[in-house]
Amino acid sequence: MAAETSRTGHGGRGVFDRLLGSVLEVFDGLGSLLLVVFRTLVWTVRPPYRFGQLVQAMDFIGVQSLFIVTLTGTFTGMVLALQMVYSMKNFGGQGLVGSIVAIALTREMSPVFASLMVTARAGSAMAAELGNMRVTEQIDALVTMGVSPVQYLISPRVVASVVMVPLLCILFTCVGMAGAWLVAVKMLGGDPGIFLANIEKYTVVADFAMGEIKSACFGFLIAVISCNQGFNASGGARGVGIATTRAVVQSAVAILVANYVITSLLTT
Repeated sequence: MAAETSRTGHGGRGVFDRLLGSVLEVFDGLGSLLLVVFRTLVWTVRPPYRFGQLVQAMDFIGVQSLFIVTLTGTFTGMVLALQMVYSMKNFGGQGLVGSIVAIALTREMSPVFASLMVTARAGSAMAAELGNMRVTEQIDALVTMGVSPVQYLISPRVVASVVMVPLLCILFTCVGMAGAWLVAVKMLGGDPGIFLANIEKYTVVADFAMGEIKSACFGFLIAVISCNQGFNASGGARGVGIATTRAVVQSAVAILVANYVITSLLTT
């Protein structure tokens, strides 16, 4: 009986220790992220300014994401229009398809989907690149040479992401509306005049502003989370893989949570 009680006690203590360890790990990760954010903001406004690094980061995050964002946006708009046409037939509202798709894209789908695509393509690559530099001691070499690794590696990526993700959001909206027009008008025989008139009537500047604000915030989250994971990677190749996976998962979750928070703030 004493032995069984002892085993039970040790088992309960083990569960508690694991739970406590998980909580401490969460707070440790949050503290590390906030520290990287603070250091990035400080070094971003301090000279010397790394314009070469910034241009390279803008090319990598923005220009090289054009294809995947264009492809995703086109088919997102097409499937939205297809669903809306058949759904609105029951209510006699086929003429509102264009405006519904436009509002859905500008306010919600374009910033979220474009940011998720950037996370999958560029965020994972940033985490892997910085993680590889960490485990091969290249970041330590920068410190030895008197170069701030935060200013040289992280700040340009954060600025580039904040600038380029909103532009990719605009592209997503444009190609999404083109795809919606193709399906609703050309394939399903909708009236092009009504389609365009209702877009102009019901879509306002505030809809575009919300999408741009969201995408800028999402771009910041993608960059700081991905760079933080790569910058603090350890444990060789396995550690780099873990950091990359965490960067993608945490960025995606942060985008979805931030989307709700920003939507609730901007619609009240």
